[in-house]
Amino acid sequence: MSGKVAGKPSKAASKEPSSLTKLYLFAYNAVQVGGWSYILYQLVNYYVLQGPQFRAQITLWDYTRVAVIIFQNAAFVEILNAVFGLVKSNPVVTTFQVFSRMMVVVGVVMATPTGKVSPGLPIALFAWAITEIIRYGFYALNIIKVVPKFVVFLRYTTFIGLYPIGVTGELLCFWWAQRYAKEHSVWSLEMPNKLNATFSYYALLWIVMLGYIPIFPQLYLHMFALRRKILGGDTKKKAN
Repeated sequence: MSGKVAGKPSKAASKEPSSLTKLYLFAYNAVQVGGWSYILYQLVNYYVLQGPQFRAQITLWDYTRVAVIIFQNAAFVEILNAVFGLVKSNPVVTTFQVFSRMMVVVGVVMATPTGKVSPGLPIALFAWAITEIIRYGFYALNIIKVVPKFVVFLRYTTFIGLYPIGVTGELLCFWWAQRYAKEHSVWSLEMPNKLNATFSYYALLWIVMLGYIPIFPQLYLHMFALRRKILGGDTKKKAN
């Protein structure tokens, strides 16, 4: 899902990180800001700056795939950062959020030709790019303790619109992919086979899609709770 929330800080994360850790985290977040800024530029260039002839020669996925694959999958590092206590994020929540995005990129768009041309792809990429530029920018500035108020405001406000937009784009990608997965048995295992087991990737796609129903509202409401805590005048608790 497109929104990312922060969990409760662990005891390890509550300690002041070393200078080397700060340098590493700042560099990682800064690189991600650059990467997602480039992806946003690609979206603007593809749909606004270029004409129909350009779009007829190359699909959006072919135009953006290298950057999307690199910078989205690089988010896997965030799981390691959370597990080793380098950041305050909850490892379980972080793992879910990272893999939900990776599922869209690797398990839907890369796995099916219909996912690549889904109208949900540009919607998701647009929401992801803006969200990640703000989020990683906030994290980078927070490490050096120079976070302008407008950045804090954007971090805890833009999700109101971008989160539903991103989820809509993700679900559209799933929807465009599921029929192809069913008709062509993508990544599926059918009987008989040596393992004497069966697996339906088509069913998995539907399970993930239906999983958005209970999970999205919880994460969305949690972001509102964070927004009230951070922007509501509670100065005792710092932003995650």
